[in-house]
Amino acid sequence: MSNIPETGRTPRVQIRLVVIQVLVFSLLFTLGGRLWYLQIRNGKEYTDEAKNNHVQQVVQPAVRGSILDARGVPLADNETRLVVSASRTELMKMKDDGKAVLTRLAGVLGMKPDEVVHKIRLCDSKTPKPCWNGSPYQPIPVTDEATTQQALQIRERAEDFPGITAEPAAVRRYPAPGKSRTSQVLGYLSPVTDGEIEKAKDSDSPYLRSDQVGRSGLERTYDKELRGKAGVTRYEVDNLGRVIGQARSDAAVPGANVVTSIDARVQAVAEWELHNAMVEARKVYDKNTSENYKADAGAVVVMEAKTGRIVAMASQPDYDPNAWVGGISAKDYAALTGKDSNFPLLNRAIQGQAAPGSIFKVVSSTAAVNAGYDFNGRYPCPSSYSIGNQVFKNFESQGHGSITIGQALEVSCDTVYYALAHQQWQKDGGMKPKKNPGDWFYKTAHQFGLGAETGIDLPNEVTGRVPDRQWKQSFWEANKDWWCKYGKKGGSYVQQLSYENCLEGNLMRAGDSVNYSIGQGDTLVTPIQMATIYAAISNGGTLWNPTVGKAVISADGKKTTEIAPKSHGRLPFDADTRELIDEALAGVATRGTAAWRFGGWPQDKIPMHAKTGTAEVYGKQTTSWFATYTKDYAIVMTIAQGGTGSGASGPAVRNIYDALYGLDDAGKQDLKRALLPQPQKALPKIEADGSIDAPKIEPYDPEAGKVDPDGVKQVADQPGGNQPADPADPAVPGKKPDDPLAGPPATRGRL
Repeated sequence: MSNIPETGRTPRVQIRLVVIQVLVFSLLFTLGGRLWYLQIRNGKEYTDEAKNNHVQQVVQPAVRGSILDARGVPLADNETRLVVSASRTELMKMKDDGKAVLTRLAGVLGMKPDEVVHKIRLCDSKTPKPCWNGSPYQPIPVTDEATTQQALQIRERAEDFPGITAEPAAVRRYPAPGKSRTSQVLGYLSPVTDGEIEKAKDSDSPYLRSDQVGRSGLERTYDKELRGKAGVTRYEVDNLGRVIGQARSDAAVPGANVVTSIDARVQAVAEWELHNAMVEARKVYDKNTSENYKADAGAVVVMEAKTGRIVAMASQPDYDPNAWVGGISAKDYAALTGKDSNFPLLNRAIQGQAAPGSIFKVVSSTAAVNAGYDFNGRYPCPSSYSIGNQVFKNFESQGHGSITIGQALEVSCDTVYYALAHQQWQKDGGMKPKKNPGDWFYKTAHQFGLGAETGIDLPNEVTGRVPDRQWKQSFWEANKDWWCKYGKKGGSYVQQLSYENCLEGNLMRAGDSVNYSIGQGDTLVTPIQMATIYAAISNGGTLWNPTVGKAVISADGKKTTEIAPKSHGRLPFDADTRELIDEALAGVATRGTAAWRFGGWPQDKIPMHAKTGTAEVYGKQTTSWFATYTKDYAIVMTIAQGGTGSGASGPAVRNIYDALYGLDDAGKQDLKRALLPQPQKALPKIEADGSIDAPKIEPYDPEAGKVDPDGVKQVADQPGGNQPADPADPAVPGKKPDDPLAGPPATRGRL
């Protein structure tokens, strides 16, 4: 036993014991807290990270669905190609960033080293095309046109090509059946970006790094349906990366097929006829500019009158969507987007805006009736109409005596509409408007759907413009500083116009209303808007949302989702007014301004209705418009700087109708030659294996009036053209390319 008594334990020893106990309990508490943090508070996060350390994913891209015409003919599908890709992740691990490997790869592929390097560099605001705008962590395609021999060299010499793969893959293809490109309608694909992956990660359709996404056209609108779902196989690996088992495998689900209302045969006719009309227009001398018409851009829309479905839609200049497949080259990118490209990516049927000219008079005629003017009343049609010292002339200064509104439509008498609009302007109070002016001409245009999107299932549709009082006030506020600074009384046209606009540019002047009544001035419309309007007149007044998509059918053909037509309103006239306008437009085709283009037409069997338009544009040649309809279809064509409506566009529209109905020049019908005498109703049948028995489409032969595999030239690159919606124009003060209020100055003068 110890000789030290219990009571002899010193206070120092007791203090040490307490300190040790506190330290032990503190360590235990800290350890417990850390374990709680790791296992409970952040347990799931660390568990997931631990799993990822032992799981590797292999992605099998889904086969993108096809885009088919109404009879099942592929407009966009896929083909198997040998794709050579490079992994930036692997290349960047090398001392020279993989330059030696890429140089050897260029030699095998027959490319220049710089071409290969440029293919895999990442895009940013300063990097010119070509570059990679997708994820830097996925394999980047260098070429999708590798030969079998090239692929074998790469795979057999793997030690010389680390980070390089050569594998067969499904690649997008745009086959252009019958040489109908349908380019702006179809659109194109490009790789998904990291930003898009992050944005869509919580959606019901997240992106994978290997995905290609639609950038325009149908490829963009129906991207979710077409894309399908990629397959993912997860492998368990050890810390050395060796596979020790398969954790999970999800098979790829191919994308669905989108069936359109496009008929590839009619599309081929529309593209060829639009192109040819522009070529012919360039042969015509324009006495106003002392040079031939430029005819530098155009568009045509063929629409089912009773449903709004698009049978054909063409825009010139066009392009080959295959240029985007596998990554676009610098040369092709410059040709599509450069300042001298004339913007072939622009779908002028839905994005090209221009003054409509006289095809707008169906709106003005309805507005006059709604304002209280008798459609069958008599109105003077002199060669000119004067307001103060300003003279507004009839086109080609021709007078027609006293006529009805219907007859004014037939002969396209401007002065009848000048007078009606001027009188209504005066009733509304003139320069000092009433508190609630009637504004019938402007209200009616909005009721016709102008100044708004039609709702077509294609991206980036523009609205056009109705220059009503609200627009004038907004436009004046946006531009008054420039006008007041540079305007000069008695100066040049632009200086005088700026001076007047500075003082009263926010007011609705008599000249504004007069110009507007015949589709001139600041009014802008798109071809799709006018096709929708003329189709509505044909069907009794229903304004259908134009649609290209007709149905979505699963890859195995078992599930079909039809896309039903939808309406966005009715034209603001009663049945009697509609009949009167219908009769007048029939008169245009039989005895009016379009009659010379419809000689021999079987009016008793297939009543034709038409309206010509020749719109004047400041600083440019006139825009040609031709708007028509039968009981089945509405066709609208426009050619920028193309001349008169019936002169430039008329023959092409007639030829499209002849192909639809199987008519010869004398108007005799042969249903065996008719491409689409009635709109296509049935959907194509897709088999369980994804195959479809689609008819073969041969190129259009305009001479023989029948298909001929060697009878038509490919629609190729077209020269020059008008600009995208509201381009910058030095003649218009304060305008910017993205200014929604921008537009050309009023033509034929203003007060």
